Amino acid sequence: MQDDYILAINPGSTSTKIAVFRGTKEVFLKTIKHSAEELEQFEMITDQYTFRKNIILNELEAASFDENEIRVIVGRGGLVKPIPSGVYVVNDRLMEDLKIGILGQHASNLGGLIARDLADSIPDAKAYIADPVVVDELDDISRVSGHPLFERISIFHALNQKAIARQHAKSVSHSYGEMRLIVAHLGGGISVGAHLNGRVVDVNQALDGEGPFSPERSGTLPAAALVDMCFSGQYSRAEIKKMITGKGGYVAYLGTNDAYEVEKRSAAGDKRAALIQDAMAYQVAKEIGAMSTVLHGKVDAILLTGGIAYGKPFVESVSERVRHIAPVYVYPGEDEMRALAMNGLMVVTGETEARVYE
Repeated sequence: MQDDYILAINPGSTSTKIAVFRGTKEVFLKTIKHSAEELEQFEMITDQYTFRKNIILNELEAASFDENEIRVIVGRGGLVKPIPSGVYVVNDRLMEDLKIGILGQHASNLGGLIARDLADSIPDAKAYIADPVVVDELDDISRVSGHPLFERISIFHALNQKAIARQHAKSVSHSYGEMRLIVAHLGGGISVGAHLNGRVVDVNQALDGEGPFSPERSGTLPAAALVDMCFSGQYSRAEIKKMITGKGGYVAYLGTNDAYEVEKRSAAGDKRAALIQDAMAYQVAKEIGAMSTVLHGKVDAILLTGGIAYGKPFVESVSERVRHIAPVYVYPGEDEMRALAMNGLMVVTGETEARVYE
């Protein structure tokens, strides 16, 4: 079974990424772009799954893969109900929640739908999702916001955070379930999680921009000023939401969501770019400091990952503020396809047991 093919599927808003692994070896990787014209014919995101499934099959055929040799298909987890971390069998209940978008419509909902559809047509194939963004392992105390009408919720880069945490634990010959880690995912959105013995017991809600600001999200804003703006009559609800997520952070300050461009502008002497870049690093460091208190100051390592972790000036700016807490390790980028496939492989090898979504 360890030599059987594992297919990973990661649907995005304008693309579908697919990869084929044989054990730990990647043997095929493809990103399929979708034009706005192609997608506008579908009223709902979930209406796209047959269209995208057929494209995947065509790509596999063009690459001379026999789909009947695939035994495990792992789709990117979508906006399902809050669930503990793990690999989940795509059962009928999960299919239904992905179709109706129980927590919202998002392209990632298609991952499980396509995986199940393909697996049903392949003898002995199994369909799974792994560590969707709604993974929820928060301690009860971390859910308390300060007012009973508002509860803190867990939506973050679970797939990459968990994969990097396990990778680091293995590199230092420890079990992830026995370590105390802080993992900062640095990308278009930023999430900083406190990992205690295999659980993310606290993390900022990155989807709506809670916590540090990021290249396109405003982060936690002054509450009273935000309320005043909402009722000023100058902005619509949609405009306010876009200001918080999509047109905040670097976009609002500097007109770009490209962290590398900001780094180059800063290096070239742009004082405004330098200030905003350092301010984002400052806020990330503050969030890491906050998460260290969650772990009672006992932290084995701080892990920096995501696309922005390629930026040495940014990483150094964060590191110099937090390395007194624990050693800092950098794992740049986010290999989501490998993370999906390795979750599937863990089921195959018996390292983990697939969960049942209920």
